[in-house]
Amino acid sequence: METTIIALWLPVLLSATLVFLVSWVFHAVLKHHATDQVAVPDEDAFRAAVHPLGIEPGEYVVPKPKAGRDFRSPEYREKVESGPTLRMTVFRPDALLNMGPGLAKWFGFCVLVGVFCAYLASRTLAADAEYLTVFRLVGATAFACYAFGELPRSIWWAQKWSTTFKSMFDGLVYSLVTAGVFGWLWPAPA
Repeated sequence: METTIIALWLPVLLSATLVFLVSWVFHAVLKHHATDQVAVPDEDAFRAAVHPLGIEPGEYVVPKPKAGRDFRSPEYREKVESGPTLRMTVFRPDALLNMGPGLAKWFGFCVLVGVFCAYLASRTLAADAEYLTVFRLVGATAFACYAFGELPRSIWWAQKWSTTFKSMFDGLVYSLVTAGVFGWLWPAPA
């Protein structure tokens, strides 16, 4: 007998809620990500230099080649070698003060991870699956969702590996919470 994805609505919502709360503890109480970003030297001078440019919110790279062939040009090479080179995210002016929209999107992401876990579990596990069987499948799926996306940030975007490993640790905890909830609330066969 098969379990339907609809039958897993409670583990999806409860695991998303618990992951949301655990992430709040990590970020707001334990603050173990407080050192992930550092300030630029002379922040006031940097802000004064950049502000008049009117840079819109978005992702930027400096220097930015116009086309792939520009990577080989002497002009581009000189810009890279003389520096600075950077990737930069520019936020809306209120984005760092008003966390509500970001928190809502984060909760939505947690629900999406739960739905993906529910889909895979409902398609591969029997309705009478044991706790540990559910835990292993859902835990591995949730870990892939919460943790592996951090690796490219260190590979390509110069994020400190320590930041990536902290975020992957977070993902491990989130996946254990998700797996535990799914294993606990796995519907018994009718």
